[in-house]
Amino acid sequence: MNYICLVEDEQKVAGFICKGLEENRYKVKTAKNGEEAEAFISAEKFDLLILDVMLPDTNGIDLCRKVRLTDQQTPILMLSALEQVQNKVSGLKAGADDYLVKPFHFGELLARIEALLRRKHVPATEDHILEFDDLKLDTWSNTAERAGRQIVLTAKEYGLLELFMRNPNKLLSRDYIAEKVWGIDFDTGTNFIDVYMNYLRKKIEKDFKRKLIHTVIGMGYIMRAER
Repeated sequence: MNYICLVEDEQKVAGFICKGLEENRYKVKTAKNGEEAEAFISAEKFDLLILDVMLPDTNGIDLCRKVRLTDQQTPILMLSALEQVQNKVSGLKAGADDYLVKPFHFGELLARIEALLRRKHVPATEDHILEFDDLKLDTWSNTAERAGRQIVLTAKEYGLLELFMRNPNKLLSRDYIAEKVWGIDFDTGTNFIDVYMNYLRKKIEKDFKRKLIHTVIGMGYIMRAER
């Protein structure tokens, strides 16, 4: 049974979400503010975090950023009544894996949660080791290494790398990357795709002479080994 930490100060909303999740066989612990959430998260291991942006003692985006200082792997879903693209981008840049705008249908929330947790339930028939050049990705343990050296990735960086390793030597547009990794339409007025690509490239290419991900100006990115 997956264990979820829900951080939501609105009692009715928290009750609605908690009841729905428990009916769908999730175990839920609810925090009503940032301080309580930090105490829960530091004391227990959760499979997923749901953070409301507007909390009485802090901003959910700041809380997300704090969590990511010590936990790069646990999926984080942000909830907010703020639907402007820039608010979504801020949440994603802080380390969130997905962003859902209130009000929402519970079915959509459930689908987002299932998508974020799906990576932990890879079918045994699927080859769980992806390899490209000297880079290796284990989709069962969600770990990456290059030339035997372990690479620590955030959940979104992992999602990006998996996308490229499943599509080697293919040009991937920013629109395609945004849709597959974030599940949103890409806004040309923002640069969050480029920001995350920069994060990923630094991690997999630092101290290595050979670059694996290349920018195609005005078109997107491609994973290609150059000798």
